[in-house]
Formats: sequence, C-alpha cells, structure tokens
Amino acid sequence: MKYPLFATMLALSVTFPSLADVLTIKKDAPKQYVVKKGDTLWDISGIYLQEPWQWPELWQMNPQINNPHLIYPGDALSLIYDEHGNPRLVVNSGYKKLSPHGRITPKGKNAIPTLPLELLRPYLTYEQAIDAKEIAEKPYILGANVNTKMNTEGHIVYVKGDLELHEAYAIYRKGQEFIDPKTNAVLANNTQLVAVGRVFRKGDVANGVPASVKLEQVKQEIKPADFLMPAMDGQLLPAYFNIHRPEQRVNGTIIASVSGLREFSTMDIVVLNLGSEQAIKEGHILDIERQSPTVFDGRNGPRYKEDSNSLEKLVTNANEFFGVEADEDTQVWHMPKEKVGELMVFKVYNNVSYALIVKNQHPIRVGDFAVIN
Repeated sequence: MKYPLFATMLALSVTFPSLADVLTIKKDAPKQYVVKKGDTLWDISGIYLQEPWQWPELWQMNPQINNPHLIYPGDALSLIYDEHGNPRLVVNSGYKKLSPHGRITPKGKNAIPTLPLELLRPYLTYEQAIDAKEIAEKPYILGANVNTKMNTEGHIVYVKGDLELHEAYAIYRKGQEFIDPKTNAVLANNTQLVAVGRVFRKGDVANGVPASVKLEQVKQEIKPADFLMPAMDGQLLPAYFNIHRPEQRVNGTIIASVSGLREFSTMDIVVLNLGSEQAIKEGHILDIERQSPTVFDGRNGPRYKEDSNSLEKLVTNANEFFGVEADEDTQVWHMPKEKVGELMVFKVYNNVSYALIVKNQHPIRVGDFAVIN
C-alpha cells in the first residue's frame, strides 16, 4: 500500500441507503490479510470490495474492537460470513493477542487511517473557493512598511479593515474564476494563501487608520488588494464524514482540477459546480460519467462527428440548433453517458465543492459529469 501513516487519524462514521447494505466480495479476495505499515482502511477495503467506501459494513461483527476504525500493523484480518450470509472482516485473535482496552483508547500514532489525509491537507490550508461579492467585503492590503515586492517574515503590512487585536489572519490572493459550463456564470473564485500574520494594531477605517499586521509566514509575494480572513476560516475538515450517496438526483460537472493537468486519476482533487445550494454535503459519493461521442450517420456511413467533413458538421450543428435530428439522408446519433469513476466530496461551498477521486476506469477530465441518477 502506498500511503503513509498520519499523525492525525481521519475517522469516519457511515450511513448507507438500503442498496449499500449488499456487499459484493471480489472473487480473488484473500481469506486472511495481515495489516502492514502504510495501509489505509480504504486500501484494505479495495482488496475485498468493488466499492471501498462501503468498508464500515465489513466491521459490524468485530467483537474485539470497540471502535472499528482502529486497527494496527500486525493485526490479522479474517473474512467471515454471518448467519445471514453477509461478509464481515474481523481481527483474528488467534493470530495475535489483542488488548481490547488499548483498542478503545489508543495512545500511540500507529492506528491505520481511513483516507490519506495528507493529500487533502493542501486544499484545506492553501485553497479556498469564495464568492467574488464576499471577497469584495474582506479587509485588504494597502501597503507595507517597506517599498519592496517581496515582503518577508517580520515585515509589517497595513490593511484597510477593522481587525481583531492579536488575532492571526491569513492573506489570500484572488485567482481563477470557476465558471459553470451550462450558464457561464461565475460560481466562485479560487483563492490561494500567500501569507499569515498577526494583528498588533486593530485599525479604525471610519477615521482613516489602517490595521497593522506583522508577517509570521510568507509563501509568495504579497500584493496590494490581497485580502484577509481569520486564519482558521475554511481550514477545518469535519471530524466525522457521513459517507453515503445522496438520496436526491445529482447532475453536476467537473469544472477544474487543482493540479491543472489535462487528465487525472485516483486520489487527485477536482472542483465541481455543485455546492450547499444543490444540497451537496461532505462525504457524498458521486459517480463520474463521460459523454460518449456523437455519431453522424450520413451518405458515407457512420462516423464520429469530429471526423465528419465540413458540410456534414454544418448539417449536424444546424439540426442540433433547431432541435431536429435529421433529414432523409442524414441522422445524428446522441450516445449515452458511461460511468468512468467515483469521487467523494470533502469540502463544500455555496456553489462549488472540492472532491477526491476514489475510483476510475479511465483518466478523468474536466468536463466529465458528477452524477447520481
């Protein structure tokens, strides 16, 4: 397994709809597995299940562990079936002597985590998706005590805003717009952390007195108009995820990838045009679907639209624009969408959210759909 242990364990409590109670064990799943250093519960579940996010269902009959999230390197896991034929994964006490009390209240840092939290951490610490109107209302940088482009630790910056004395503030820069592909509306702006400082003069905007902030950490150049937020705003991941599929239908789109690459894969982070206003929550599991290419069936036989000649494309586009499918010589075939992966939402804003790709059959791309049908 490729993910290291983390100082902080990400625990998950899970509620599944009725369909999620039916677990399908892989044909090549081992009867016993010994936990190794670097394993995650997600990885181990992938050995046994087609859908690793269903992993808590495997632990319902484990009598040795009060908290089923806590297993350790060296534990032997055995696959059994209950009286109803449901598969269960339990710690094999005959393989290694357990200490139930120690499991209930672990003291060390060696417990196996559920997800690789270190992959999510940068998008909790350095990335925010904030409405432009909200950004416009934030305190912002006026200048510094030195006329230089690169302010460093110990420098002082002056802020238009009434700030809380002695409080830590994060300084962000407004970045790319997240655009809804259907409406072309700006959903939010990506913002990046540039520095952190602490207030030693709180300021008085009404009387023209700027707040004074001493820089404690600087990631990159600080510019006028960079805005400030309390350091912890938007930084906290829920202690418990309720991992489940939404009960309502969902129809969204992957609108950006934080890596900026053209294609991405499992454990990469993407941005969706779905947020709290669309009833999206942290822990939601969504399918990733891709539109199959349109086929133009004309005089020269079936061909993909992209491979058609200019006249055929013109006819196709005209048919689509006017809402008609074909004339007697031409026909446009709109193919269905097909599932290419799954993702888990882990951070939600008003109209956008960040999600972790947890499964993919093909490389995932911007423009693929995030759906629950």
